[in-house]
Amino acid sequence: MKHLFSTAAALLCFALPSTAQDSLHTNRMEEVVVTGTGTQHRLKDVPVQTEVITRRELEQYGGRSLEDILSGLTASFAFSEDDMGSQMQMNGLGNAYILILIDGKRLHGDNGGQNDLGLIDPARIERIEIVKGAASALYGSDAIAGVINIITRKYDRDGLLLENTTRGGSYGDLRQHNSVGFAIGKFSSLTNFQLQHTDGWQNTATEDPQQTEFLITDSRNKTVNRYTNWQVAERLTFTVSPALELYAEGSIYRKRIYRPSGKYAAVDVKTYDLQYRNASASVGGKWQVSDKALLTLDIDWNRHAYYYVFTDTTLVDGYDPYGNFTHYFPYFPGQANLQSDQRRTMGHLKGVFELPAQNRLSAGLEVRHDWLHAPMRVDHGGTVTDNTEALYVQDEYSPWRVLQLTGGLRLDRNQEFGFHLTPKLSAMVKPTEWLRLRAAWSQGFKTPTPKELHYRYVREMSGTYLYLGNTDLRPQTSNYGSVSAEIIRGGFSFSVTGYINKVEDMIALNTIPNYRAPEEYQTQYELHKTRQYQNLEDARTVGVDVNVRYAFKDFAVGGSYSYLDTDAHQYDADHERMTEVIIDGMAHHKANWFATWNHCFKRPYRLGLGLYGRASSMRYYQINGNGKAYHIWRLSSTHDVECRALRSRGITLRGEAGVDNIFNYVDRTPHGLHLGTTTPGTTVYASLTIRFNQGKTQFKSFNPNSKQNNNEED
Repeated sequence: MKHLFSTAAALLCFALPSTAQDSLHTNRMEEVVVTGTGTQHRLKDVPVQTEVITRRELEQYGGRSLEDILSGLTASFAFSEDDMGSQMQMNGLGNAYILILIDGKRLHGDNGGQNDLGLIDPARIERIEIVKGAASALYGSDAIAGVINIITRKYDRDGLLLENTTRGGSYGDLRQHNSVGFAIGKFSSLTNFQLQHTDGWQNTATEDPQQTEFLITDSRNKTVNRYTNWQVAERLTFTVSPALELYAEGSIYRKRIYRPSGKYAAVDVKTYDLQYRNASASVGGKWQVSDKALLTLDIDWNRHAYYYVFTDTTLVDGYDPYGNFTHYFPYFPGQANLQSDQRRTMGHLKGVFELPAQNRLSAGLEVRHDWLHAPMRVDHGGTVTDNTEALYVQDEYSPWRVLQLTGGLRLDRNQEFGFHLTPKLSAMVKPTEWLRLRAAWSQGFKTPTPKELHYRYVREMSGTYLYLGNTDLRPQTSNYGSVSAEIIRGGFSFSVTGYINKVEDMIALNTIPNYRAPEEYQTQYELHKTRQYQNLEDARTVGVDVNVRYAFKDFAVGGSYSYLDTDAHQYDADHERMTEVIIDGMAHHKANWFATWNHCFKRPYRLGLGLYGRASSMRYYQINGNGKAYHIWRLSSTHDVECRALRSRGITLRGEAGVDNIFNYVDRTPHGLHLGTTTPGTTVYASLTIRFNQGKTQFKSFNPNSKQNNNEED
């Protein structure tokens, strides 16, 4: 009843002239989260420290992408976007160590060790749950730094839903979202379409003078290239009975990156664009066997393919129409050349059981098959595979009201690296209603990916760079420990978390002497740098995260701060000594802050204003310079119109507008060197959402581990 009351209080803001913000804050603390333990807990009572970005916060901020949202609303993340995807960091560790889930399922799209977060439509996000630290015992590989779970909006009520969101901004930025949903009896359907486009921008026309024979000040290279992507996704749900629900879903995604061509062959002449073709399909269901037992089954298939699409006649290594490998095979404008095709098939069976003596047991079985085909970049005929199976079990035990204990164990078997056991332990103590103390220890485990083992490719970027896989790589393991304290009292919340994450045999790209490159590459190219995946001897990240928030009536203020320090060591075989190396992208200090005001005027208007800021100290890299420190400010506004005439017809209107980078900061570091941020300076945006609901149609966030999904938003 408490949860239902606080949810209702939040929704009343749309109908009353004013509502206290501390009621909204209380509702935020009552949010049901699932990522930390794989089972339902209220946010304030979850045993594992969990950070949540709610839908209300997402709408207030008005982010154009997931990168924009995470970097703007939490201090733990840093991004360095380029054509290959989002180079993301979470508390010092990069993409390969961060597991991204969409409704509990792994995001697929590894390209150069990065993720294309354009696969995630911001308009579909209900909330974001963030769990920091090794979570391999529950989620397996890729979860050494933490887990980001994107909970999307679902739909299962009688009637019809039509929704359109159109957003435009500076530099030709366009974001289009459409939803069509309907439900008839036990059957429901939700179709989503998204389109993203930008014309790109150029912060500088200067190339790094150390990597060119003479100073170039009129390069055509852009800071962010023009691109267009689109996605169509469908979800079908059939409710067999109140206890059994089945689903099928799938998506198609396409992206084209347009690269301008200049006059300097060594740095900016481009003869091909980049294209991605993704697809996914899933089936499964959940069965509430009894009040004390829930079973879920998910079977997923994903594909991520990466192509060169030629814009000029080009001689490259390739395959002729008969499938024969040929050196300097001619490609003509409009033709495409496959660079890599990655496919993954997964099956996941899970059970959650309520046991006597305040125990909740979770157990699961996972089977995973990875397939990589890269005819120009992988040995072994261009195709390699990898298979992993896993069993895991977790027990949540509450011997007393003030104490919650969680323990888990996972057994993985990989075809190349055999068996490995991964444990985790966590505890939460509630000495009072307003104080929570948490502690966690967990291990991580990650086997080398097929790309890290076998990939080889040459990249032209102000010089010729050779990237090499390494078949001698060893699996990575980690030990993560954290302690935290959280105070929640009225409209005030404060949390501080200290952590240490030590990774053994960490895999990272390291610069090696060019003479150690394969002979055919030394002969064919004038190599500027050769980089190879190697195991570091050890790597350590240590830090402190602080979050504070205060809400009173129509106002809310808060912020977050992250301190980070890292070190790593590697044995230098050439000089027979241990050397200290940098974990690329590390910044000692990052911070975010906000102040918002929301007021419900007399119908039909509700206004929200937000002032946001984010800052980072210098980011450190092994090569190509360091990223500059920066701070950026943002102003956003939201406008909800809910007049009775429109409401009676099931129509609601919402407008958003804002200015990003108010003080027009631009990093003009020459191309070829690292940037602190890619922002082009001051930009503006505006969007309009029109939603038509006929009947009792509603969105909801779907949790496959819940007995019922009551986290709804009209």
